[in-house]
Amino acid sequence: MSDNRITVSFDMRSPDWATPTHELYGAAIEMAAFADRIGLDAINLMQHHGSDDGYLPQPFTLAGGMAAVTKRIRFMLGAVILPLHDPVELAEHIAVVDNMSNGRLSVIFGAGYVPFEFEMFGKSLKDRAKLMDAGLEIILRALKGEKFEFEGRPIYVRPLPVQEPENIIMVGGGVPASAKRAARFGVGFGPMKPGLTELYLAECERLGHTPRAHYDPQPGMPLAIHLCEDPEAGWEAIAPHAVHVVSEYAKWAEQEGDASNSPFKGLDDPAILKQAGLFAAWTPDQLVERVATAPPGANVGLQPLLGGLSPEEGWKSLKLLEATLPRLREAVAA
Repeated sequence: MSDNRITVSFDMRSPDWATPTHELYGAAIEMAAFADRIGLDAINLMQHHGSDDGYLPQPFTLAGGMAAVTKRIRFMLGAVILPLHDPVELAEHIAVVDNMSNGRLSVIFGAGYVPFEFEMFGKSLKDRAKLMDAGLEIILRALKGEKFEFEGRPIYVRPLPVQEPENIIMVGGGVPASAKRAARFGVGFGPMKPGLTELYLAECERLGHTPRAHYDPQPGMPLAIHLCEDPEAGWEAIAPHAVHVVSEYAKWAEQEGDASNSPFKGLDDPAILKQAGLFAAWTPDQLVERVATAPPGANVGLQPLLGGLSPEEGWKSLKLLEATLPRLREAVAA
């Protein structure tokens, strides 16, 4: 196994029966510092708006707080829903957080899909492609230091980021158009499903653009792994939180009118969800065994505050990961 990363992700969901939001944010900052200290590869921060459970709406703010207590770990923000937001403000957010972290920021921009979010921001789902293209152009030009006009708007952004903008920005998506858009703008690509990376690379070659950061998601590992000493007890601890997460994603897919294609449809029974393998409660030995046989590019990901999971339970998982890292790194390098 090679080219694999060990990451922690936070979406900051807090249903009313779970851990209070303010406790989750304090724990997330402490967990970021811990992840940095033990040598994990990246912290992933997600984004959605107007969710009853408080799904993280402002990942740049949280990334800035985490940057202040870390030194080397990278931040991956995504998918940030570009069509909803003023691209000038996004460019400023990127520049400030990239400076706060001394060049440790990556941002995946997505087109979005939840109708309520577009309504809340006064945007139309039908305009997604146009808003993506305009937003990417503005952000890239602004972060390169240009002073310019765009559709009558004077645009000038300072400070500038530490990294080249093309090394910060990625386009996300699950359709061929997203791969082509990433290649056209000369930025990185973060596909939602396997098989699109080849198209991205082919388009980069056709356009004479250097491929930037990209990956090809590989099956074989869960979305989130909870480490525990007893898998049955571990699953019992995370099951209601995992069910909450998949149920909420399924509701968003229904809003879009695309519920039949949602990977989360019909998984609101804990037994069925466990069988699906999207979330797993494993012992350290089980993790090492699975990593040793996982395909290149498979991500080893933990969500220590999954769906409002108690920080106490999340810390147990992270501490077991720390103790397992030497063996895990050996398996990754094998």
